[in-house]
Amino acid sequence: MTIRFTMDKITRDGDPVLRKVAAPVPFPLSAEHAQLAKDMMTYLVISQDEEQNEQYGLRPGVGLAAPQVGESLQMAAILIPSADPAKEDPEPYFAGVIFNPVIISETVGRGALDTGEGCLSVDQDVPGFVPRSKKITVRYQDENGDTYEKTLRNYPAIVFQHEIDHLHGHLYYDHIDRQHPWAVDDNTKYV
Repeated sequence: MTIRFTMDKITRDGDPVLRKVAAPVPFPLSAEHAQLAKDMMTYLVISQDEEQNEQYGLRPGVGLAAPQVGESLQMAAILIPSADPAKEDPEPYFAGVIFNPVIISETVGRGALDTGEGCLSVDQDVPGFVPRSKKITVRYQDENGDTYEKTLRNYPAIVFQHEIDHLHGHLYYDHIDRQHPWAVDDNTKYV
């Protein structure tokens, strides 16, 4: 497996592409866009493999949006590990590249990772809870242009929202209450 994106190729906070609203991806996919999708997923696969991760000096990731590699396009690779890693050869919870995603419904109930969030494009630690919808339904296209709807809860919902934020020019720390970064209201549960 050849890796195109290493940490030095990841767009860092401060680059204007991270604050732009990304353009929709046209279908059928161009060869260039198909290769970009493949290369983004390769980063995630290698970053989650301890041995290869160390070899390439990557930061582990579960999502990588096109703006994070300098492309202002509505596409994001997502690789969420299995909910049951004890299984022999567990299947990932979700593995794929989503194109032109739209959150079509979300719950009022909020969820936040108890450790806060991080991002491959943000080198410094920005502490605090990132309240997000605890359950969402997202509509997206796959690499063939087929449309899907998927309902996600808890951690997977947070991952999808984090990546979709990138496509709208938002970073996770935009959601942190600067005055009270570790405070949550009664409507927010830890995930």
